[in-house]
Amino acid sequence: MSSSILKAGVGKSEAWSWAMFDFANSGYTTVVITAVYNAYFVAAIAGNANWASLAWTSALAVSYALIMVSAPALGAWADRHRAKKRLLAFTVVGCSLATVGLGLAGPGDIWLAAALVVASNFFFGSGENLIAAFLPELARGRGLGRLSGWGWGLGYLGGMLTLGICLAYIGHAQGQGQGADAFVPVTLWITAGVFVLASLPTFLFLKERGEPPAASAHPLLGAYQQVLASLRGLGAFPDLARFLACIVFYQAGVQAVIALAAVYAQQAMHFDTRQTIVLILVVNVAAALGALAFGHVQDRIGHRRSIAITLVGWLVTVLLAWLATDAARFWLAALVAGLCLGASQSAGRALVGYLSPNARRAEFFGLWGLAVKLSSILGPVTYGLAVWLSGGDHRLAMLSLGGYFLVGLAILAWVDTRRGRRLALRRAP
Repeated sequence: MSSSILKAGVGKSEAWSWAMFDFANSGYTTVVITAVYNAYFVAAIAGNANWASLAWTSALAVSYALIMVSAPALGAWADRHRAKKRLLAFTVVGCSLATVGLGLAGPGDIWLAAALVVASNFFFGSGENLIAAFLPELARGRGLGRLSGWGWGLGYLGGMLTLGICLAYIGHAQGQGQGADAFVPVTLWITAGVFVLASLPTFLFLKERGEPPAASAHPLLGAYQQVLASLRGLGAFPDLARFLACIVFYQAGVQAVIALAAVYAQQAMHFDTRQTIVLILVVNVAAALGALAFGHVQDRIGHRRSIAITLVGWLVTVLLAWLATDAARFWLAALVAGLCLGASQSAGRALVGYLSPNARRAEFFGLWGLAVKLSSILGPVTYGLAVWLSGGDHRLAMLSLGGYFLVGLAILAWVDTRRGRRLALRRAP
């Protein structure tokens, strides 16, 4: 990480401490959302019913809806009290406790498991919004892609560490003759512990910046009014508005893959738990390489071109997974998905910062958060509905996600990043 990409007064240790939060929280998404608990929820808690995938994705959808509703108020409170770090710490504690609680839900405990999924993912997603708001305070405009890439890259390394520890424990537990109902709760406790410990550098070294906003008689009401004003204000930034719409669609496909990867591996490809975890570990390696490499590539060849390449890669991934009838072809799809996963998420976050004027970056990152959360409802629920309505056809559900990437590519074609950047600089104070 070069100091030349950082703003004045920002040291490498502070930038590293910011990126370490991605390292810390990625274990939650890797173990709970992607690799272990989602498949356990569908197979054990919901008993492999045709509606099991829909129940899983519906719980996630409720959590994302709550994040969308609460984010403006949380952001307004954090700005008013200069308390982004304080709220961030609260989300870490909340997510970790709810993750530990998931281990209490056994077969048939649908409502308990769903409620704890809603709670843990709500705290996780709220923390994502808060940590993203620090990015434009740390990096210069042309360095946003690289610092964002470092964050995503470290995030996938953190996910691999947590998943690797869980895999070692599962191997030991299975050697002792234990079943999933015994070892899955322990993987959740491991995940929560790593999250708390690995996030400590963020709270020790990351600085709280920014000035409190002007006093308001109704600060929370004003926050929602600000969201409406921000949406109306996007008309002055047409390329940013188009890209946020693009994010809603292509991230819908990405979020569905994240939420259902292990479910697809076990239900369509008949992988067992160990095979699935090894698969997700390899995906995380590829994702880390994709995030780190594309952080540099994006700053060199341009944001739009980089994102277009990743969306084409996602289309290839969906087709490969749909066509795969043996493990080798599915492994190829997983490798392509990993590269595209790290690249597309890092590139999207950086481009929002690139197209936003300095004085309004926190505001527009709030809209970015809303766009991602909306996509996190659309994509997984689409998959769950497709499985339910087709009588359990996971292959058809996977193929349906390709439509989201096609629409994302079509909208991206209308985004002019140079024009958008010039407009952002012109509106800067």
